[in-house]
Amino acid sequence: MKTFELHESGVRSYCRSFPVVFKQARGAELVTREGKSYIDFLAGAGTLNYGHNHPVLKQALLDYIAADGITHGLDMYSEAKETFLSTFDRLILKPRNMDYVMQFTGPTGTNAVEAALKLARKVTGRNNIISFTNGFHGCSIGALAATGNKHHRGAAGVPLTDVSRMPYANYFGDKVNTIAMMDKLLTDPSSGIDKPAAVIVEVVQGEGGLNAASAEWVRKLEKLCRKHEMLLIIDDIQAGCGRTGTFFSFEEMGIKPDMITLSKSLSGYGLPFAMVLLRKELDQWKPGEHNGTFRGNNHAFVTAAAAIEHFWKDDEFANSVKAKGKRIADGMNKIVRRYGPDSLFVKGRGMMIGISCPDGDTAAAICRHAFDNGLVVETSGAHSEVVKCLCPLIISEEQIDKAMSILDKAFAAVMSDQAATQAS
Repeated sequence: MKTFELHESGVRSYCRSFPVVFKQARGAELVTREGKSYIDFLAGAGTLNYGHNHPVLKQALLDYIAADGITHGLDMYSEAKETFLSTFDRLILKPRNMDYVMQFTGPTGTNAVEAALKLARKVTGRNNIISFTNGFHGCSIGALAATGNKHHRGAAGVPLTDVSRMPYANYFGDKVNTIAMMDKLLTDPSSGIDKPAAVIVEVVQGEGGLNAASAEWVRKLEKLCRKHEMLLIIDDIQAGCGRTGTFFSFEEMGIKPDMITLSKSLSGYGLPFAMVLLRKELDQWKPGEHNGTFRGNNHAFVTAAAAIEHFWKDDEFANSVKAKGKRIADGMNKIVRRYGPDSLFVKGRGMMIGISCPDGDTAAAICRHAFDNGLVVETSGAHSEVVKCLCPLIISEEQIDKAMSILDKAFAAVMSDQAATQAS
């Protein structure tokens, strides 16, 4: 550990929760250099939906490298990019009747968000963006302005402007109609809300605490956007690529976003890759107007195309995600009933799910206990109060059951300690 502490910036964070040196990874397991195995319920913060070193994706990449395939190409044409474009259109867009063009941005989710916001402002001629409480969209300045998290916003060093924050679904409870509230503010010329260029929203808020919007709320939001001539941007960076049981998190909600941002698991292999899907009529960029040196990661094109071809050629994989999501939810609900029916509850959708605890200290203690017993799991939420599962979608049922057993013991130990402390 001394090497990291001596040479690496103090900005590092995940290593503080998981203070071991990892050497190998396969499927849903991480292995330290001492040979200890951990079940991975973090998966690169949702970047490894298809697991670590999936053999099909690994072989595709090895074959490409062995053939001296181009690695870096700016935004020049390449066979790898051509294959990805045609594969994504054939297996993802066309079966869902989605007519979008693909923009390859810098290889991070935050840059995809920057591009989407910039384009929305360019197309509409307006500055303001609506984002939501507990939303997370990245840490570069434009995306950070749309992010709600105080900890991340505090590092900006400059004013974060041109964003109006609105209450997310059920922010005030299920009896408050937040869409009607927004409609009133946007209709009233004296509300102080400048007419927005776009709305950006996560259908499931990953970093915000696994808050999941209902299909009804999302459909009403789309109608609100059409009424007030705002573009609808769905940020599917963490919730997309199958995490909720369909490729896109909004797929079964009957909406048609104007733009969709994707990154994280898009490459399928943990390689940097980000993209904006946009309606053709919105593609009003001048050549090079939003560019970046690394928007041509051909290795990512190769593994992404292989992942789509392998996992999304039919419904088998999506159905398995739904079944595993139910298995995890059942396990978590048993934990809630056993240790805190009045203080714990399950949140999220599909395999983007977790248990909300009374406070962040409780959740952190549970994650520490779980890590000591072979499970890598993190927290999320406004107070880091949610124990959050983002395991690889290819995880086995046996690994799920083992992870649930580890979590069960962690909740038992921490909740018991708290009860003893309160009693004394």
